Amino acid sequence: MLDWTDRHCRYFLRLISKHTLLYTEMVTTGAIIYGKGDYLGFNTEEHPVAVQLGGSDPTDMARCAVLSQERGYDEVNINVGCPSDRVKNGSFGACLMAQPEVVANCVKAMQAEVDIPVTVKCRIGIDDMDEDEDFSRFINIVADAGCDTFIVHARKAWLQGLSPKENREIPPLNYPRVHRLKETRPELSISINGGIKTLEDTQAQLALVDGVMMGREVYSNPYIMASVDKDIFGDTSVTPASRRWLVEQMQAYIERQEDPYFKPWHAARHMLGLFQGQAGGRIWRRYLSQNGTGKSPDPNLLMNALDAVEKAQREVEQYNGQKD
Repeated sequence: MLDWTDRHCRYFLRLISKHTLLYTEMVTTGAIIYGKGDYLGFNTEEHPVAVQLGGSDPTDMARCAVLSQERGYDEVNINVGCPSDRVKNGSFGACLMAQPEVVANCVKAMQAEVDIPVTVKCRIGIDDMDEDEDFSRFINIVADAGCDTFIVHARKAWLQGLSPKENREIPPLNYPRVHRLKETRPELSISINGGIKTLEDTQAQLALVDGVMMGREVYSNPYIMASVDKDIFGDTSVTPASRRWLVEQMQAYIERQEDPYFKPWHAARHMLGLFQGQAGGRIWRRYLSQNGTGKSPDPNLLMNALDAVEKAQREVEQYNGQKD
């Protein structure tokens, strides 16, 4: 979720679910060590939250793991799944599937320096790698180095010939391969990722693996998380947040930002799908897009957009009442 799951996005998602583990967008070791920005900043309300690192040098990875632990992250995750050109050219991400020893060395170096979990997110292979033998070899080498938690995107990544977007859609999903991994290595914590779009699908997967990661579906339809705490985590004390409450909370969040470069759109862009499938959903998206950007964005952006949505919803209700 590079360039997507930033701190504003994660704050918004945490309002919807108390228990879901949130992941940062991938941040490279070079950015953390040499960059001028604060690449490890997050809101304390985001816990539990994991930082996802991109890198292949064990010393640098260990250094960034230490910095992440000092900042308060709950987990540090090594990205061995992202297929973008920026990642491939930097010798990290999915291309490291072909170099399990490098990943293993990073795991060892990081675990020697931090107490928080060090986990790995990977694919089931890249390019011409065998999805059975080569994938098993990768898991075995990295697990033997001390990693006991893997989040597996159940697709290959084709680094030659497919764009990052195509790599999220064209390679076929192979859920059974991830299920077999859990069967053969039951002592490992295995989460599955890729193409899972409903809580019903999530519950079906949880009968076979330990966890489910959802990315694009949650981003495009975030309210899918409204019943996660009750239906997935079994927390019956939680009352799902209303969309209006979420908008009110995010409007207050926007108003208390002190960064002079912050604009309402930086937070609002992550909320475009809040009314997905609802009356007024298109009005919501259009209002945010038209009034959240530019030199003079609407300071009361979210509440004004909500007013427009609720007006449209009342009109729909009146029309349906008259029709009945």
